[in-house]
Amino acid sequence: MCIILLARHAHPDYPLILAANRDEAYSRPAAPAAFWSDHPHIYGGRDLDKGGTWLALARSGRIAAVTNYRDGQPKEAAARSRGVLVSDFLTNGSAALPYLEQIKRQGDQYNDFILVAGDLHNLYWLSNRGPGVEVIPPGVHGLSNHLLNTPWPKIRRSKLAVEALLGAQETELAAGLFGLLADRSVAPDEDLPQTGIALQRERELSAIFISSERYGTRASTVVLVHANGDVLFTERSFGAGGTPLGEVSRRFRLDTLGVPDEAKNLSHRDHRGHRENS
Repeated sequence: MCIILLARHAHPDYPLILAANRDEAYSRPAAPAAFWSDHPHIYGGRDLDKGGTWLALARSGRIAAVTNYRDGQPKEAAARSRGVLVSDFLTNGSAALPYLEQIKRQGDQYNDFILVAGDLHNLYWLSNRGPGVEVIPPGVHGLSNHLLNTPWPKIRRSKLAVEALLGAQETELAAGLFGLLADRSVAPDEDLPQTGIALQRERELSAIFISSERYGTRASTVVLVHANGDVLFTERSFGAGGTPLGEVSRRFRLDTLGVPDEAKNLSHRDHRGHRENS
């Protein structure tokens, strides 16, 4: 997953809006979004190589997504899959804060990551290259392969585009978000971050939608959670060169909108194509 955009309590009807692109090698097998047969309360895609996921939502309202942190350094082949960070959170029943604190202590078991986890009321992010568990406050936020709201060109551009859509209703909102996720424009060289990789690779990865020889955007996902608990979860899949492979779109209702018993936020701590309906 190479870009995750979030709008929290920024739209009059949708307390949570998420738009994301998953970027991965074209050869890595994955299943499109669906309710999981072994955990039928969870909806999302699945990595068929390691068994985790890049993004999923549970009927309880718990949501999580993960991306990698890019610094050009060699990766540890024996590290645990980052996708398990998402699936474990959604399946183990732990509240977000204790789960993230546990992962913080175990961060060296994974290659560099940025993890978003929580629910409609309490959403957090954690990176094993960052300061620790942090609240994601109301507003529009973005992350790519660095810390939350790092002002890379595609994050700056994407956040402005999301903000411009915050008055739109469902059809226009979803279409606008998918249009944003399909943007293949490359940033000017002078604006590129320096993440320890070759210049041509930095250019390729500066696009919101990536299409290179062996690696690129495999899935674009828009999740709209209405204040009444209705969810629209739409995922578009792509193959080599950005070839469209299909779309799945599902409507379902969350089981609860109640505030969990976990801490309301961290302020009390000294811590700075087919359609289905159900």
